[in-house]
Amino acid sequence: MTKQYVIPIFVPHLGCPNDCVFCNQNKISGQKTNVTKEDVEKTIKYFLDHIKEPDKKIEVAFFGGSFTGIDEQIQNELLGTAYKFIEKGQVDSIRISTRPDYINKEILKRLKKYKVKTIELGVQSANDYILKKAARGHTFADVKKASKLIRRFGFKLGHQMMVGLPDSTKIDEINTAKSLIKLKPKIVRIYPVLVIKGTKLEKDYEEGKYKPLTVVQAVEICKELVAMFNKKKIDVIRVGLQNTDEITSPEFENSEVVAGPYHPAFRQLVESSMWYDAIVNKIKKLNAKVKVVEVQVNSQDINNVIGHKKENVIKLKDTYDVDLIVKQNDNVKQGKSKIEVLETYADFVE
Repeated sequence: MTKQYVIPIFVPHLGCPNDCVFCNQNKISGQKTNVTKEDVEKTIKYFLDHIKEPDKKIEVAFFGGSFTGIDEQIQNELLGTAYKFIEKGQVDSIRISTRPDYINKEILKRLKKYKVKTIELGVQSANDYILKKAARGHTFADVKKASKLIRRFGFKLGHQMMVGLPDSTKIDEINTAKSLIKLKPKIVRIYPVLVIKGTKLEKDYEEGKYKPLTVVQAVEICKELVAMFNKKKIDVIRVGLQNTDEITSPEFENSEVVAGPYHPAFRQLVESSMWYDAIVNKIKKLNAKVKVVEVQVNSQDINNVIGHKKENVIKLKDTYDVDLIVKQNDNVKQGKSKIEVLETYADFVE
């Protein structure tokens, strides 16, 4: 099976015309200086030296900032450096992330020249009021226009959305997901809002003007969004910010996170909660008072079925007095399960 690798290169805040209320790219990426073509070459070579898999696909990804808003000469230097590795057959493609209002035909033609394959747009919300409240500086009309152009030019379209923005509700976030689905992205990232030091949101939080989501609230909404995208076969490639030395629990001295639904295994919490709901629904459909149930799943799903720190096993026992046994069966497709009742309370009484 072909292994997919991403070589991440962070270009924090380059090209951004304004500061969104939630954003401090230097803190989020852990990168505090501008990136040069020499940095790009050094980073790619480092990763290539450590990727030993014979059957692989390698993508160079420019994350952070708004790539297509960078000075055109710098864009060409960074892309050109990555493109040299494509010409040598060492790298397969390039991915960038940018703002929806920094996309036009001329920009897309230039990206095509450098073999850029994927373009991710920072959408955040489909509600113009919420976008304005967050100081995004663009509207959802910009998102629709950019998305259609990107797809028309043959790029792989990605969207990034947020939950827990100021004044945003669960209904707003579900409506955002519905609106994105209509634009047919191939990939999506979902980011619960964290209060980061040095942002406008930090000030609002300290003044009591902003109340972040709890971990439980963020998990509940994110699992609904993931289910919506899964149903339409849109790949959710990330749920929650990448953990770094700076993006970590607020209790740690070096953390840049002030408050919000931070958890080191946030995606696992979301997927485990989805599995818990699915198992409970299956049990409820059985015409028996279940005491012990065995669930067979693909090896890729075992940890999520059991739950973070065996949360699902414990919760099922505490809530329904059901013992959960999880077994590996790689004949079961990933995301699917086989459930068998091993013992009912009727058996126990007899």
